[in-house]
Amino acid sequence: MPVPASPVPPAPAAPLGVAPLEVAPGALWYREALDRAAQAALLADIRAVIAAAPLFVPTMPRTARPFSVRMSNCGPLGWVSDTSGYRYQPFHPDTRLPWPPIPPALMALWATYAACPVPPEACLVNVYAADARMSLHQDRDEADLTAPVLSVSLGDTALFRIGSDDRRGATRSLKLASGDIFLLSGPSRLAFHGVDRILGGTSTLLPEGGRINLTLRRVTAA
Repeated sequence: MPVPASPVPPAPAAPLGVAPLEVAPGALWYREALDRAAQAALLADIRAVIAAAPLFVPTMPRTARPFSVRMSNCGPLGWVSDTSGYRYQPFHPDTRLPWPPIPPALMALWATYAACPVPPEACLVNVYAADARMSLHQDRDEADLTAPVLSVSLGDTALFRIGSDDRRGATRSLKLASGDIFLLSGPSRLAFHGVDRILGGTSTLLPEGGRINLTLRRVTAA
């Protein structure tokens, strides 16, 4: 199904004093944006989110094949996947309770790095074990495709792959480490991206190992 045409806003300017690496037009990599103390504080926030909204294993719509990552959400809306399809909904698929609110620290990161006048409505929490992967995909289930997508990495380094809005286009690999922030904006808002593997033992933030990725998104049109 083709993506509806949407105006493409310019990529946001870098926060004061922070110089990102622009790996593609609008794809901005802020390396070591969060120090260890900020990572630990954010991890505590996410542990509280998961306590309120337990991790679940989504499945592919057509095949019912389980994802290799476990997920949760916070915010007014949460992303889920099952045999009914990909979608956002306001409640947990198992508990049927509303998602907990997005922690203030994440809202502050959105205000600083996304340069978007409207707040995020969803934060997807992806928990990667050592053998988890994420195939190349676009973030295209949102009604608003002009707002950026902001990603925060915690824990072990991920071998992250990013391309263009053409699945068959060339890709490049990056090593996203704990505390890194990555922004898909402007021309790269619909870039295909994924995680090829987790590099175990590259961080001591998570005692159990693995990686947590937090993805902030605007869902509905402003």
